[in-house]
Amino acid sequence: MPRSKEIQEQRRTKVIEIYQSCKGYKAISKALGLQRTTVRAIILKWQKHGTVVNLPRSGRPTKITPRAQRQLIREATKDSRTTSKELQASLASIKVSVHDSTIRKRLGKNGLHGRFPRRKPQKNISVIAKTFGKIPCGPTRLKLIFFGRCVSRYIWRKSNTAFQKKNIIPTVKYGGGSVMVRSCFAASGPERLAVIDGTLNSTVYQKILKENVRPSVRQLKLKQSWVLQQDNDPKHTSKSTSEWLKKNQILEWSSQSPDLNPNEMLWHDLKKAVHARKPSNKAELQQFCKDEWAKIPPELCKRLVASYCKRLIAVIAAKGGPPSY
Repeated sequence: MPRSKEIQEQRRTKVIEIYQSCKGYKAISKALGLQRTTVRAIILKWQKHGTVVNLPRSGRPTKITPRAQRQLIREATKDSRTTSKELQASLASIKVSVHDSTIRKRLGKNGLHGRFPRRKPQKNISVIAKTFGKIPCGPTRLKLIFFGRCVSRYIWRKSNTAFQKKNIIPTVKYGGGSVMVRSCFAASGPERLAVIDGTLNSTVYQKILKENVRPSVRQLKLKQSWVLQQDNDPKHTSKSTSEWLKKNQILEWSSQSPDLNPNEMLWHDLKKAVHARKPSNKAELQQFCKDEWAKIPPELCKRLVASYCKRLIAVIAAKGGPPSY
């Protein structure tokens, strides 16, 4: 049964005034057009509490215990980049099961709000030494750029702490300790991931194709009619590369069409997985890339290949504009 509309405080006060003039429930009910049970409830509340004003309600008890709340605040303060999903899993370890939105609300009530971190240039260690008069002890943490900009994620911080060192992302010129990789995949799964050292030119690109593409084709057990897909980067379309690729069928590719490339989905997942492991140097970054690439399930690759026709239809429907991908 739906809940009836709440009686206004003015009418509840009128009930008490008529009751004090020695009128009964029936007379009050008839005079104000209220149910007798409603009149009785108002009078009993007034007799017990001395008021007709709504009293504070206890509400549903929270599922986050004081211990769980202390753990939430401790973990979010210790590592401000911890996600609400990770905090949810941490609470599950102490048998507290709550939605991640509940965790965000509870942290907000304790002054820890989810915010995008500010990006500020990273100071050179010699500058820090001159500023503070001594070299800081311990290893320095490197900021690594992977496939361009890092994956965006919130941090937990209090108000007016946006520019504290732990709440910013240090940036460096020329990308810092970045790595460049090349890969291929088919419906049967991912194959080799090639890490590129130095500048990528036509010669290096041809070497990558020679050392990785044909072995990958054999490993993936593709038929002889396989087609190579690449974009229109100058290294891909140079005369020497085109000559080298004469024996293979190349898929014609439109310029400025990242929406057509199913590999973009895998790059996105790979970036998230690698940054979640927080590499501290370039060697770890390279190794984590290889590890996480090998973990990509073949089912995901198969779905991406199967959805390719739908992607083409969406692009045609958008008349060359950005589709809903």
